[in-house]
Amino acid sequence: MNKNAGFTLIEVLIAMVVLAVGLLGLAGLQATSLRNNLSAYNRSQATQLAYDLADRMRANIAGNITYTSISPNSATAKANCLTLTGCSPADMAENDLYQWNLAVTSALPSGVGTLAIATGVYTVTINWDDNRDGDVDGNGGSLEGDTDADGDTDDDPFFQTSFQL
Repeated sequence: MNKNAGFTLIEVLIAMVVLAVGLLGLAGLQATSLRNNLSAYNRSQATQLAYDLADRMRANIAGNITYTSISPNSATAKANCLTLTGCSPADMAENDLYQWNLAVTSALPSGVGTLAIATGVYTVTINWDDNRDGDVDGNGGSLEGDTDADGDTDDDPFFQTSFQL
């Protein structure tokens, strides 16, 4: 009987190690799930914001040339566009770009929105820092994993939509 003394303590120790490894794996799975859920939320926000600008442009057909003549980052708020009178289509377009840029920067981490036109097709592109490394990729390659202009791996997602008015 003395040969088997302490054998159950080794079994308990092995069971504790197996349980600890399992719980660490479960914690890692939970962290990955939270990160992917936040990424999906950001993608949904980018989609909604791109369609928001498209709807604003469709509602203001008379001012559609103004949307591409100024950058969303340099647009300013127009106080007279908050009332029913005194707002020209160009002012409304600039106010729309200001409000849209404000929404992009507040809804997405380091969010940047651009609008371009080529042969009558408007393209809305939204980039954001999904991996929170302080560098917004997406301006170089067209797919995730490509190399951007800085030589970094393009690992931040971006959303791009095109439409015609």
